[in-house]
Amino acid sequence: MFMKRNRLIALSSAALLTLTMAGSALPAFAAAPAKSDLQIFSWWTGVASSKALRSLITIYEHQYKGSTVTNDAVAGGAGSNAKAVLAGRMEAGNPPGTFQVHAGGGSLLSWVQAGDMKPLNALYKSEGWYKVFPRSLLNLMTFNGKIYGVPVDMQRANVLWYNPTIFRKYHLTAPKTFPQFFHDAAVLKSHGITPLELANHGNWEATLLFSDVLLGTVGPVKYDQLLTGHASWNIPGVKAAANTFVRMLSYANKDYTALHWQQADQAVAQGKAAMNVMGDWAQGYFSTALHLKPGVGFGWAATPQTHGVFGAVSDVFGLPAKLKNDTPTINFLKVLGSKEGQDTFNPLKGTFSPRLDSNMAKYNAYSRSAMMSYKRDRLVLIIGQGAVNPGFTNNFNNAMEIFVSNHNVNNFVSAIVSAAQANPLS
Repeated sequence: MFMKRNRLIALSSAALLTLTMAGSALPAFAAAPAKSDLQIFSWWTGVASSKALRSLITIYEHQYKGSTVTNDAVAGGAGSNAKAVLAGRMEAGNPPGTFQVHAGGGSLLSWVQAGDMKPLNALYKSEGWYKVFPRSLLNLMTFNGKIYGVPVDMQRANVLWYNPTIFRKYHLTAPKTFPQFFHDAAVLKSHGITPLELANHGNWEATLLFSDVLLGTVGPVKYDQLLTGHASWNIPGVKAAANTFVRMLSYANKDYTALHWQQADQAVAQGKAAMNVMGDWAQGYFSTALHLKPGVGFGWAATPQTHGVFGAVSDVFGLPAKLKNDTPTINFLKVLGSKEGQDTFNPLKGTFSPRLDSNMAKYNAYSRSAMMSYKRDRLVLIIGQGAVNPGFTNNFNNAMEIFVSNHNVNNFVSAIVSAAQANPLS
């Protein structure tokens, strides 16, 4: 119980600290109208994500006549604002009907260990979901044999985006290895082009880039061992990844702390930079906001040395333990996990359905390629995207903020080791 309480405190503290560091006041949370059957809590406030969520709500309200939904979304901080508000509500024993969280041993596990979530095994059995979601994904939501989340989307985090026009002009191909990346970067820099456009306004983007570099350096087996506490962060591969990361920064734009991830993607799309590493929510931005055609307006590849591995980021919703009435939430989860619901939601959001029976014809060329990788490749989690407990993630992001400024590899590795000791990963 002591460990469970510590993880809950870490979750709340990490969310609140992140919010404070971002300079934001805690958003007010309006109570749902009395007539509302269900509150949905998320950080989906963008145009595409809001439209996608509305489509799910429409299906739910059509299937369950007379039901109504309050969509309570909190913007900003790449979800940190929403997580802070949610932490306050959960500690007060006033949970929303269901809420967004990432699959993995991060916030989802923390809520489970705090006793704030109910298992969903019976729902999976009644809906036949054991057959349509791969075991590799179910494992990311299963603790002590019990499943605590329903995935609504799948996103890939180890993607290198590039400008096809620039690459053709200089006879380059998407780099598959770090030596090839640095060769391409040198060619691009010699022609006055920024090789790598980095954004780090939210302080999670550089962590994502480093996660991909680490994965490509140590490989998926050792990477998983690091994230699950079965390997020491003192191993040589971590330092090697940090050195590679610093070298990459020498080919990056200097104003990364001022940029949001969309701005970095836009620079690549406009030909102001050649490459960017970001999750495949970027392709939703390329396709819906910039109206670019996959393979023409933007190109993609797995980040260097991660071919055959899928960096998984999945948004899931669960069943809070302290609800007065479970029925509306369970009904909504049925819609959320359904083939109809997912194949309506994901094309609008720019993500893809994690169901194995999803209709691939509904998705664009990029999403179809990502779906193939998801079905055949090894899944790993990403630091800062639900992989590990919030205390470690918060400390890691703090260390990264310093590291991108001073490039001190030894101090960075030491800070990560300390973070793992203070926030056990196993």
